[in-house]
Parts: sequence; C-alpha cells; structure tokens
Amino acid sequence: MEKQLNEIKVEALQAIETVKDARDLSEIKVKFLGKAGLLTSILRGMKDVPAEDRPKIGNLVNQTRAEIEDAIAKVQSEIEEKELANKLASEKVDITEPAKDFKKGALHPITIVFNKLIDACKDMGFEVVQGPEVESDFYNFEQLNIPKNHPARDMQDSFYITEGTLLRTHTSPMQARVMEKTEPPIKIVVPGRVYRNDSDSTHSPVFHQMEGLVVDENVSMVDLKTMLNTLMIRLYGENTKVRFRPSYFPFTEPSVEVDVSCPNCDGKGCKTCKGTGYLEILGAGIVNPKVLENCGIDSTKYSGFAFGMGIERTAMVKYAIPDLRTMYKNDVRFLKQMK
Repeated sequence: MEKQLNEIKVEALQAIETVKDARDLSEIKVKFLGKAGLLTSILRGMKDVPAEDRPKIGNLVNQTRAEIEDAIAKVQSEIEEKELANKLASEKVDITEPAKDFKKGALHPITIVFNKLIDACKDMGFEVVQGPEVESDFYNFEQLNIPKNHPARDMQDSFYITEGTLLRTHTSPMQARVMEKTEPPIKIVVPGRVYRNDSDSTHSPVFHQMEGLVVDENVSMVDLKTMLNTLMIRLYGENTKVRFRPSYFPFTEPSVEVDVSCPNCDGKGCKTCKGTGYLEILGAGIVNPKVLENCGIDSTKYSGFAFGMGIERTAMVKYAIPDLRTMYKNDVRFLKQMK
C-alpha cells in the first residue's frame, strides 16, 4: 500500500505540473481527492490493513493528501493571478481619453414647481409639515367643517379603505392636526400627494397639492392677498397680475378663487386661457371660525387664512402643458424639454 500511495502522489504531482487552466485543475482534484478518487479508495481499503500497520498507513495517506493539496493550491493561485492580469489588461481604461458624451437628466415639472413654491413660502416664514396619506374621515372632512351628508363631499369622489378611513382628498387634514396641537401663531405649508376618483386630460386620480395656513391675531383678507400676490409673482414672473373672485369652501368664510394673468400671452388672450387672459390657479379664504373652534382655537381672539393649489395644474399653466396625463408617461421627449 505504501508503494501504491507513492505512485498516486507521483502521478498527481506530474499531472498538476501539466495543468493549463482551472478546468484541468478541477479534474485532477476530482480524480485524486474526490469522493470516488484514488486517495479516497485507499482510505476505504484501510479495513484490510493489519491493525498494527494502520497508524503508519494513515499518516502516509494524510501526508500524501497534504502534498497534493499544497501543489493544487499553488497552481490554483497562479491561475487566478494570470486570469486577473488578463482581465485587467483587457478591461483597462485610459483615463487620459476624452470622456464620452452622456445625456443629462432634468427635474420633473412637478418637482420644479414644488421646489419653487416651497422655497418662496420658506422665504416668507412658513414651516413645511407633512402628514399621512391614509387619513381618517374625521380629519379629512369633519374637523374642516365638512360633516357627513355635506354637499361638498359630492365634489370629492373619495377612495375609502374602511368606513372611517380613506386616501386623503387634500392635504388640509394636517392643518387641523397642527391647530389641535399648536398654540397660535401658526404659519405652515403642507405639500403632498392626494387622491380623488377622477381621470381625464385635466384630472388624475393621484395628484399633488400644496396648502398653506396662517393663524394669528388680526389676520385678514389683506394679509392673504398680499401673501398670494408675492407667491404668484415668484412663481410666474414680475409681470403677473392676480385676480380674486368670490367663491365658497366649507372651511373658509369668506372664500375666493385666485386667477393669474396667462403667462403664455401676458393676459392678452390665447388658446391656453381660452381668450380670457386669466387662468384659475388656487382656492383660498379666511379660516371659518367653526374650524378654529373645532381645533380648540378661540375664534374671538384669533383669525387666519388658508390657501391650496394643485401642483399639476400650476405646472400645466407655467409650462403650457395641454394634457395633465403627459406628466405621468415618462416620455423622454417631454422630459427633455424641462431642461
């Protein structure tokens, strides 16, 4: 058996010396050290070796295995180094070469408008707050003076999850939440995603809004108009004219619709503004005293104003986008224009 072990070792070492690649080395490993390999067959024959010779033969087997494994490891290391060198040579990059042209992306129009509005509001002292998109009926409607069976609920076809839980239809619930926990003065804007069951060229079931709230002593419509004039000029340019029209919202009283002079024709009249020279942008008003009282604020001492706008609508006006759905298609041709 000693002679047989020596022959196996010599044969293995000679085979290892002729190895050309990792595949050859793997075959040698299987032939000599595998489960059905030559060295393993020697170990299975140990039962036939006299008991007094087994320690000696066992040591020889282990020694032979160790020598073969060391030889395999050495060659394997050499093969890996050679493969790495070849890979580095074939994949090397000349950093002195001029860079290839690459296409630059651009911010989405919704993101651009959000950033402009938030930056403008921050400059005027507003704090940005955010809230849950899955909202309770209580905060989405009732705390805002929209009780059950109120006609205003018909204007907002909502996505209900349970009887008392829905996807928020506006970001106004955060106004109520903040008023409940914060003593005036309050000055916040609430940007975010909202949901209504509506879909056409000017409506989407998922869209974005930014709403604002100011509560303090002696807040009036003059403060609201001054603030919105400043905000619209920041958004649409110095020549922008702002127009206020009476309207109705259950959470503000009095309420107004706010129009801006069409930025595409400077108020002269065009296809975008349907010849009127103005475009409706947002709703606003003085916070209804009932909403203040619902949130634990003394309406005899404090007053406030609130406003809200759809970001998609604002972006459509600013960039003369005819179809709201274009902003959700990720058409590269459209996105390139935002540069």
